Amino acid sequence: MLLESRNAVVYGAAGALGSAVSRAFAREGAAVFMTGRRRAPLEAVATKIRAVGGAAEVAVVDADSEQAVEEHAQAVVDRAGSLDISINLIGVDHIQGRPLVDMSPADFTLGLEARVHTHFVTARAAARHMVRQRSGAILIVTATPDRLAIPEVGSFGVANAALEGLTRTLATELSPHGVRVVCLRSAGSPDAAGVREAFGLHAANAGTTLETFTSTREERILLRRLPTLAEVADVAALMASDRASAMTATIANVTCGEMLD
Repeated sequence: MLLESRNAVVYGAAGALGSAVSRAFAREGAAVFMTGRRRAPLEAVATKIRAVGGAAEVAVVDADSEQAVEEHAQAVVDRAGSLDISINLIGVDHIQGRPLVDMSPADFTLGLEARVHTHFVTARAAARHMVRQRSGAILIVTATPDRLAIPEVGSFGVANAALEGLTRTLATELSPHGVRVVCLRSAGSPDAAGVREAFGLHAANAGTTLETFTSTREERILLRRLPTLAEVADVAALMASDRASAMTATIANVTCGEMLD
């Protein structure tokens, strides 16, 4: 198993991608410490993980709170002995489907500030423990609007570009301590409700259906499809493992060929 004896913290673990990553980490042998703002959805995912022999613990943590994140990270280390993997997959409200010229500054910064803040807080908490143990992997997930010219995505593309910059800066500072930072760039998974909702907004603005909008986009992708949640989760498990020990300060392309490196 890729992650045997590793302790992984997943923020936003009850979400579409968060639950997929939690299951993939557990399947590969990690003890998964699942966090989110509501216990019931977390317990539902954890129950499924335990049912197939995986290890999962649940905690209610607001990733926007420095104190809550720091206290939970310390609790993981106190209980498990180490914090080996950290990945932030929380959902952040932001506005899509509207041109920037029609947005107020508050509309534009709504998701931008929150997304960058929570990623900084969670990555910093993990890094402090990983530096002391001289090992660990911090994963960040972004999406194609960071580089592709896609209209009416609001601050989403800007926020993703900022997170990729955070990946490089963190990796540069943490690499002397044996800590890796890797970003996964996804094209969006159509089996996630939030992605379908966003696609639906863009489809409506284009005067077409969700099905036509999605199929037209897929025709421009090398593999003629978008990545599934399970595929993104599998890459996350690989990037967190020693099989990717030579990778840091980089972006793993999980776009099915929508973007070329």
